[in-house]
Amino acid sequence: MPDKHIIDTAQKPRTEDSLDAEKLLSYLNHKIDSPDKNSSLEILQFPGGASNLTYQLTLNGKEMILRTSPKGANIKGAHDMGREFHVLDKLRPYFSYCPKAIAYCEDETILGRPFFIMEKITGIIPRKEMPIKLSSSDNLKLCQNLIKIHADLHNIDIYSTGLIELGKPEGYVARQISGWSSRYEKARTDDVPTAEHLMDWLDKNKPADHHTPALIHNDYKFDNVVLDPKNPTEIIAILDWEMATVGDPLMDLGCSLAYWIEKDDPAELQMIRMMPTTDEGMMSRQQLINYYARLRGEDLGDFRYYTVFGLFRLAVIAQQIYQRFVLGKTHNKKFKDFGKICSILIHRAESYCQ
Repeated sequence: MPDKHIIDTAQKPRTEDSLDAEKLLSYLNHKIDSPDKNSSLEILQFPGGASNLTYQLTLNGKEMILRTSPKGANIKGAHDMGREFHVLDKLRPYFSYCPKAIAYCEDETILGRPFFIMEKITGIIPRKEMPIKLSSSDNLKLCQNLIKIHADLHNIDIYSTGLIELGKPEGYVARQISGWSSRYEKARTDDVPTAEHLMDWLDKNKPADHHTPALIHNDYKFDNVVLDPKNPTEIIAILDWEMATVGDPLMDLGCSLAYWIEKDDPAELQMIRMMPTTDEGMMSRQQLINYYARLRGEDLGDFRYYTVFGLFRLAVIAQQIYQRFVLGKTHNKKFKDFGKICSILIHRAESYCQ
């Protein structure tokens, strides 16, 4: 049996994130279990994540996961529970790393907003510090597996599988630049950069759409993967598909690299590290790019644009969360420094645009 201390565990829900157990139990009994049973429901919350909320439900001894948006979240295009459920349901036959989608509910009288239920996959989730010590060679193997699965996702034929219906690849890059720029302007507070030069650079230098569009995750990173507790270099599931769509796979890779802090990066980047990417044996960003290119049989050339976009997009996400904190829509203290994170990411992105 694996050590329980290395498994990601749920805790008592934060007060602001509490759910109506009575209404939820009634829904689950009629949708998933028999209403004639002597039902019991335990609700716990996973502390990780900064966007949507993830809960562990135990219904009559059976564990499952509930995903929903934070209270008061009204960011257009974000927190779409119906979309995430549909992506999981549509993709699972072609990508075994997807958790099984069980039920979707858009009846807001139950929790006050839509939610969905999916299977629980027990394992290790790498966060800022790896919960288990891995050797240098194991860390290298884990990086290779991470990139291989990412490439495998991008290699799925979106036309023969019908996954093309999940997005519109034509004009994807242009929509991303205009969309994230608009979101930043709406979320910006007085204590973060204007980023005008950066947004202008992204607009004027945008590449053509990729010649082979793909199903992209859009938030592919270490704390969205589940590792096998018995063999932690192996990935058994990919989580958090809320932003998945059809688009440019290189934009997807660039978004992943925005989280990848190297051990030789400047101190300000070390301050915002969220993954165990500085551990001995972890690949560098350039090594990740090269390995991905080899797996895909593609010459990626100058990857700078995708790097800049990934950093900017992550800055916008951090700022959107920070704005919610400033406005009092969340009181989670871990968000109080997200404005500083936004500023660091903006400055880092601008350093590539000189």
